[in-house]
Amino acid sequence: MGANADAVAAFANTNLASAAGMMAWIFYDRFQNRKMSALGACIGAIVGLVAITPAAGFVTMGESIFIGFLASLTSNFAIRYKNAREIDDTLDVFPSHGIGGIVGMLLTAVFAREVGLTSGEYETFLYHILALIITAVFTFGGSLLLYRLVDAMIPLRVSPEQELKGLDASQHGEVAV
Repeated sequence: MGANADAVAAFANTNLASAAGMMAWIFYDRFQNRKMSALGACIGAIVGLVAITPAAGFVTMGESIFIGFLASLTSNFAIRYKNAREIDDTLDVFPSHGIGGIVGMLLTAVFAREVGLTSGEYETFLYHILALIITAVFTFGGSLLLYRLVDAMIPLRVSPEQELKGLDASQHGEVAV
């Protein structure tokens, strides 16, 4: 909570990871013979921000660039994988924020000053893995419970007839012309 060297480092790391994520995303798209896009640049920048959040005050500038770069490539691959499998995640929330956060959390435990794997410490890395497992189980179980409760009160799935008619017409009473 101070204007000191740690704050400056966190600010610089945040900007560098975001920029690295953006650059990695658009150049990887181009390398894969896809068009560079403003949307891709924005997603890459967001993934870089998500990934550096836990590490911003604990890594060097070079490490923050690596974190943004690697998280962006991993999320890009995860989004392509999700699209190929036709998994329903319209806004790509998990492949961008979820995967970016996981990569950032693990790399924080790798690079963190004095307590990371690069400093010869393994305990932080093990705690981060444990935290990821606990979070995944909790969010999956909690979400499943909430979905089941809501579905018991208000069915989440529309009938086959409503789906055939179209959700715009059956649910909203509107039809695109």
